[in-house]
Amino acid sequence: MKSIFKFFLNLLPRPLLIRLSYLVRPILELFLKGNTYTDPIDGKSFRTFLPYGYVKQRPNILSPSTLSLERHRLLWLYLKNETDFFTAEKKVLHFAPEQCFLKRFRKLKHLAYTTTDLLSPIADVKADICNLPFEDNSYDVILCNHVLEHIPNDTKAMQELHRVMRHGGYGVFQIPQDLRRELTFEDDSITDKTKRAKIFGQYDHVRVYGKDYFDKLRSIGFQVEEVDYTSKLSETEINKYRLAKGEIIPLVYKPKVSSL
Repeated sequence: MKSIFKFFLNLLPRPLLIRLSYLVRPILELFLKGNTYTDPIDGKSFRTFLPYGYVKQRPNILSPSTLSLERHRLLWLYLKNETDFFTAEKKVLHFAPEQCFLKRFRKLKHLAYTTTDLLSPIADVKADICNLPFEDNSYDVILCNHVLEHIPNDTKAMQELHRVMRHGGYGVFQIPQDLRRELTFEDDSITDKTKRAKIFGQYDHVRVYGKDYFDKLRSIGFQVEEVDYTSKLSETEINKYRLAKGEIIPLVYKPKVSSL
């Protein structure tokens, strides 16, 4: 099964994968139903999760029901347990909306919810993250997860995220990060897809972020909190929800304007 998933991940364009996933999900749910692991997003339990990965397959990681990965389930738990995202009125901008969140967030009547992406077939607004068609200081919450590693000019993208976020607003900008690296690595001369996947973790990634990612966000003007939410969870919960222990949630804020 691992080799089959890896083959299709690397063969098919992501928009097509998204469309096909809607067809196979009900079959996977039925086949893998059990009570060992639970997806906190929909509360469904399974005897095992599916493998996932473009280069090295991570076993028991992809939820059969929501198709969520470790980072999605971690973010859901954090937003649900540590923020007012699910209760307070917010104007939300969501980049490259993940399937596991899209319909659920749209159903939340207290949210003014907009999705955007340049290529995603399920986004409301087709837009370049480096040239957004939104006004300054527009959004209370911005979700931009596993997007920036695809963007050649991530500095410009971060500046645009800062521009459209309201003063006092916050965002979560998750990225694949190698915390063993002090500095982010990128090399435009590497064009072969196989080599890019091996070096950057995925064929369409343009860099590997290191610990300096947080400082780069700060240099744009964000206040940054490096949240290890798994430290608040038990080992049993981490395993039950199939989370990556120690994964950092980059929580950013745009400071309020002083009244002085």
